[in-house]
Amino acid sequence: MKHLSIVAALAFAAAGQAIAADLPEPAAPPPRAPAVYMPVVAPVYNWGGIYYGINGGYGFGKSEWTTSQVPAATTGNFNASGFAIGGTVGANYQMDAFVFGLEGDVDYMGVDGKTSTSCTPGSCETKNTWLSTARARAGYAADRVLFYGTAGGAFGNIAANTSGTTFQSQTKLGWTAGAGVEAAFADNWTARVEYLFVDFQNGSFAQTYGGNPPTPGTTTIKLYENVVRFGIDYKFR
Repeated sequence: MKHLSIVAALAFAAAGQAIAADLPEPAAPPPRAPAVYMPVVAPVYNWGGIYYGINGGYGFGKSEWTTSQVPAATTGNFNASGFAIGGTVGANYQMDAFVFGLEGDVDYMGVDGKTSTSCTPGSCETKNTWLSTARARAGYAADRVLFYGTAGGAFGNIAANTSGTTFQSQTKLGWTAGAGVEAAFADNWTARVEYLFVDFQNGSFAQTYGGNPPTPGTTTIKLYENVVRFGIDYKFR
């Protein structure tokens, strides 16, 4: 019996090997998907927030004097120019790539111009010694660079005199419009260059005209300016 058990075990083992040999090869495991490495994307710059800064540049434009007594007596346009320096404050709101904001500034202006055409006595001189604007801004942000347009109200003075007389000065309203480019060079710091066109209301000054006796009159003075400014701003995040 013992020999029969051994023979039977060997027979079963041989039969199992034969059956296993007839079975198909197991399927190969599916290929592994290649590893995907996600690039590190730098965060997009946020232009929203309150900011303040300084600006400086140059103003140039035209002035014209016209008398009330002799309408034909006019100086025609003459040049006026000078430097500008001041401070800026504003706030931006960003929606996707579009930026909207409000901005105000006050600048000391050294704009000055003279002419001797149709002036009595000597020369006519026009000055603008300060300028303030309150404007809306709207622009498109390409990450850390902002392209914008701006427009709003302007306030400033027109000062005038003829040779040997005291300056008369008036604060006048006006309007302004322009455009600029601003770039963020650090998380909280931006630098800009912008252009503004400024047109003031006409000034009206008392003047005495020559004659015997001299007669009082009124002189209307026009002034508009082009202002090119550079600025640096600090933005609260």
